[in-house]
Amino acid sequence: MKRKPSTEATSAWIRLMRVQSRVLDCVEQDLKKAGFPPLAWYDALLELSRAPSGELRPVELERQMLIPQYSTSRLIDRLVDEGLASRRECKIDKRGQFVEITEAGRELQKRMWGAYSAAIEKYVGSKLSDADAVKLSGLLDRLGCSCGEMKLPPVANVNESTPSR
Repeated sequence: MKRKPSTEATSAWIRLMRVQSRVLDCVEQDLKKAGFPPLAWYDALLELSRAPSGELRPVELERQMLIPQYSTSRLIDRLVDEGLASRRECKIDKRGQFVEITEAGRELQKRMWGAYSAAIEKYVGSKLSDADAVKLSGLLDRLGCSCGEMKLPPVANVNESTPSR
């Protein structure tokens, strides 16, 4: 018979899910108050801007995104409609397509970073010392590894000019 999670592990799971949901809701509200679109837009634009040529296949974009996006095609449609991204046909595989960030998309992503980074500081940075943040990151890395995921690369410093998550 398989081992059941301890009460402590179950409690940790519940807290992790609740905190993640609450913090994301607060970040979304801060972005909205600042006049920005949802966090998923930032996430998609960031991943496109990080791609070597500024473009990804939709399936690659979905895989790279921080926030699960169950309707990536709808998100891409919105980004294209707003002029933040464009679609182009794959020259090798005519059925495939790429999504490419536009200059307007790069500009919006950089402007959103100001509000997003302030929210990260407000809801996480101000609540944890740097040592606690490193400790929490280590614990979360252990959980990520248990799901068969690769270890995440370090996130750029909030004070750097390059936008980060």
